[in-house]
Amino acid sequence: MSPSPRSQSSLTRRTALKRGLAGVIAYAAAPNFLPATLFGKTAPSNRLNVGIVGNGLIATSHLGTLLGRPDECRIVAVCDLNRSKAEKFRDRIGVSYGKLKDSGTPAKGTDIYAIHEEMIARPDIDVVFCCTPDHWHAAVSAAALRAGKDVYCEKPLTLTVREGRFLVETARRHGRILQTGTQQRSNKSFRKAAEIVRNGWIGDIKVIRTRLGEFPAAAALPEEPVPAGFDYERWLGPTPWRPYNEKRVKGDYGGGWRCFLEYGGRKNGDWGAHHFDIIQNALGMNHSGPVEFIPKGYEGCQYQTHVYANGVRVERDDSLAKSMIEFQGTKGTVWVSRDDFLETDPPELAARPLRGEDIHLYASDDHHTDFFTCIKTRQRPIADVEIGHRSATVCHLNVIAAQVGRSVRWDPKTEEITGDPIAARLLDRPRRAGYAL
Repeated sequence: MSPSPRSQSSLTRRTALKRGLAGVIAYAAAPNFLPATLFGKTAPSNRLNVGIVGNGLIATSHLGTLLGRPDECRIVAVCDLNRSKAEKFRDRIGVSYGKLKDSGTPAKGTDIYAIHEEMIARPDIDVVFCCTPDHWHAAVSAAALRAGKDVYCEKPLTLTVREGRFLVETARRHGRILQTGTQQRSNKSFRKAAEIVRNGWIGDIKVIRTRLGEFPAAAALPEEPVPAGFDYERWLGPTPWRPYNEKRVKGDYGGGWRCFLEYGGRKNGDWGAHHFDIIQNALGMNHSGPVEFIPKGYEGCQYQTHVYANGVRVERDDSLAKSMIEFQGTKGTVWVSRDDFLETDPPELAARPLRGEDIHLYASDDHHTDFFTCIKTRQRPIADVEIGHRSATVCHLNVIAAQVGRSVRWDPKTEEITGDPIAARLLDRPRRAGYAL
């Protein structure tokens, strides 16, 4: 029996999402049909309530974007172990939403949390943005997924290979959407480059080169007093205890915590998470990966290299000048970078349109829009959790090969390192007591 108009209109977006859309889909004439009133753009009941964990550099970028979508989402909570960062976010949000009193005292509207579990426990939060350093990605994202939230998690998705598979299983078990913050997937030039390669327009791929750059070496740091209002013990979380120093925890695209393998994969986890992801897409390896990882210098290898089963080699060449990624084929070459840089040889390939029979890759022109759309449709986003995990795995295995100083063989089906039990132990890391997943 069909529902009455009144019962249909009483269904809010939040109610439907909490129920997994089961009730709404039962009313639909087709699987993708939903009542237009369900996802109205102005009704408060249809806005997505967002909480942001980690209020540093990358979160600042997300904040500006989210504040520009007031009809679609509303930031209701921020969480950071540094109280002053959270307060700055709250105040900026208050100004944007017009919730500051004339006295300058922030009116109640956006709440501050130091502990992400407390924020995530709020039943009114629909979406969690995880913008922490890499070593907290898995714990924050898993907690949000288990609590029924959809998640946008910064790249690389996790700190270890095992954490990545754990997140995939958690997202699938709870039926949640997870978008990985590899936003190059939502850029037309990177998509076009991947389509050119995938459709064989430059022939068989011989080699792919990409540059990641370098971080300063992680140096021993003298102990400094922990600033007031900063929970350094919890910032370390599952990683080994180290004395506090501002340089260890600093959010800095040129260094800071990114220099230390305890908290990330250095440049492999930083830029590798972006460029290896595009290469995975171009080679049709979104649910698979390479089979061998060779560190620079091993048996004379000039570059850090990973190799796919079909023989395609990916070389990290930080001297690459023309582009961020270079695809060399038997019939041509593709160069692609940010800022919509795309060149091809032969030149006409860059403007060649796709035909109906060609491979058309998932098209997204805005990473946030794709995420919010998929929350509403319950379709998997362009950088779904499985895709994010597979791309991060490439980063992690390059790091592992460098750590053991030899070639590492990888089975992408079983997700196991073969023939090297010492290297295999590095697929996960010990976690400090109290921080188990």
